[in-house]
Amino acid sequence: MVATIDPALTVGVEEEYLLVNLTTRELIVDLPPALLAELEARIRDLVRPEFMMSQIEIGTRICTSIQAVRSDLAWLRRTVAEVTRGYGIAPIAASTHPFSEWQLQRYTDKDRYRMLARDMQGVARRLLICGMHVHAGIADEELRIDLMNQVSYFLPHLLALSTSSPFWRGSDSGLRSYRLSVFDELPRTGLPSRFDSFAEYQRHVDVLVDAGLIPDATMIWWDVRPNGRFPTLEMRITDVCTRVDDAVAIAALYVCILHMLYRLRRRNQRWRAYDRMLIDENRWRAKRYGIDAGLVDFGRGVVVPCADLLEELIALVRPDAEALHCVDEVLHCRDIIHHGTSAHWQVTCYNEAIAGGAEREEALRAVVDMLIAETVNGV
Repeated sequence: MVATIDPALTVGVEEEYLLVNLTTRELIVDLPPALLAELEARIRDLVRPEFMMSQIEIGTRICTSIQAVRSDLAWLRRTVAEVTRGYGIAPIAASTHPFSEWQLQRYTDKDRYRMLARDMQGVARRLLICGMHVHAGIADEELRIDLMNQVSYFLPHLLALSTSSPFWRGSDSGLRSYRLSVFDELPRTGLPSRFDSFAEYQRHVDVLVDAGLIPDATMIWWDVRPNGRFPTLEMRITDVCTRVDDAVAIAALYVCILHMLYRLRRRNQRWRAYDRMLIDENRWRAKRYGIDAGLVDFGRGVVVPCADLLEELIALVRPDAEALHCVDEVLHCRDIIHHGTSAHWQVTCYNEAIAGGAEREEALRAVVDMLIAETVNGV
């Protein structure tokens, strides 16, 4: 098979939302069957229940442009908001709820989720988190593995731009992405291993499947992975973005990075490989500080502000953004640096409410109100 990746590169985005009671701002406990049926009638196969009954997942169609991704995401968010409102519920695009307790949640009664709950026990019961997954369609299996090996370097950069989970059970965790700390308790998470070929990757998967540990590759939850069902390289490290434009910008940057890496490959060049230990350090910094404290430039051996790293990255992928017709979307990442991520807005909203005389519970509800508004109306 000839390896091909070009400006027609397909892309799809999945987002997970938390569902809150509009009266209490708490997470719902049970997903009304009629609500799900109405959503499925409106959106068909682009919506599905998630592990917790207080969550829902949407996915765009297979898109041939970033603009189509944006159109689908905006439409899906509006539709979910319209339908849930009739049940006194609203979606929030945030990777954790500011104050709801995971102990009160129930998981969806499906075979896959029953297996997850049985095997993971308390780890799964805490899995009250949401993420954003970006699928880049790459038909060639060998190319998929080669690009996975190289793109891992950039995953902390993408995480830093997406952070939306500073609160956990009513407290500021001190992390911009607490979600990742919860998710990392599962097995087969984190940065992917390196493989010399798709066959080598498949042999490793087969060991786990043949031993009866997992049914298939979909139970491998790395930060980026060859998807187990579709011919895509799926980026999974990012929090779900509260604003649509931020989600689109990060999706655009991801596919442009892949396009850049393939462009280098065609010139017999590669991105320098760094050990997982080093990339993990940047992953931690992105999880802890988001865009606030910089990441390590391993070539120079120094911490560089995220704003400077972003400018270098924009310059690096500019030809690719032009080829994929998404320059404006990639440049929106500058706005994220300037205005902050959802994690910043949530902490600011809470602190301003407290400064204004609000009690802790009232301030946390104000954060939820902000998230409800920004999920649908924010740009």
